[in-house]
Amino acid sequence: MADFTLKPRDGGLWQGLFHAMASPCEVLIDGNDRKLAARVSRLVVDEAKRIEALWSRYLRGNIIDRINTANGAAVRVDEETADMLDYAARLWTLSDGRFDVTAGVLRRVWRFDGSDRLPTAEAVDAIRALIGWERVEWTRPRLRLAPGMELDFGGIGKEYAVDRALRRVRDVTDVPVLINFGGDLVCDRPRTSGGAWQLGIESIGADAAIPQIALTQGGVATSGDARRYLLRDGVRYGHILDATTGWPVPDAPHAVTVTAKHCTLAGMLSTLAMLQGSDAEAFLNAQGVRYHVQRDGPASAT
Repeated sequence: MADFTLKPRDGGLWQGLFHAMASPCEVLIDGNDRKLAARVSRLVVDEAKRIEALWSRYLRGNIIDRINTANGAAVRVDEETADMLDYAARLWTLSDGRFDVTAGVLRRVWRFDGSDRLPTAEAVDAIRALIGWERVEWTRPRLRLAPGMELDFGGIGKEYAVDRALRRVRDVTDVPVLINFGGDLVCDRPRTSGGAWQLGIESIGADAAIPQIALTQGGVATSGDARRYLLRDGVRYGHILDATTGWPVPDAPHAVTVTAKHCTLAGMLSTLAMLQGSDAEAFLNAQGVRYHVQRDGPASAT
């Protein structure tokens, strides 16, 4: 059975649909060539599945599993994983430690299922003892974690996969495409007609207007609590956690959407903005990028 579905869409598009990295994914291919659309879809699916197999923490035997089960021993990593570790180190520095790829262990106490079940401060503090990039011994190509610590690329892998998939497509064709992995998107040229790709941004609340982005080149990424949150005593706790405290970021927006040169950069900026809490808009203004920030009340955008 095929692992993707190819469908014609209005406006002279083909749509390849599949599921990867715990997200619904699609690639839109401009034009009427079904055979080319199938080939492009196959490339995108294969690249998404390759990266998922390489870095998913749910899969046994891959490099992440070998690191997480090394029990304090050093592990030699491949070049692609080494590049991602260098990127993770940069994000940790830029965020003053609030973004940390060792913080995935917080999932043991946080369950963002829409309920009102918050963990205790004692439970969070116990997990925090296993978090801290400063405790990681990383000298390329060898990495050593203290026993009990883990790596999790879940916060950065999907945007990287989007950009990689577009590079794979460009190896075989210059047809305009839009790649979308769970709301993280990229394109590198306008439609064949010269028009922009029209994108809608998911909003909180059934009555909220859906903001639109006209994209001709670049990446778009969103960080937010539209689907993963807790609600207690009228307070909404989003799933973006500050690794230095183990708790959701105070006064964070519901969602931050950023448009940048590529999806990896857009994802970095949207996440760093969420970690700024009440200063998210000021942070994004300083970056000089297009963005949309949703809070309770009117949204802000550039």
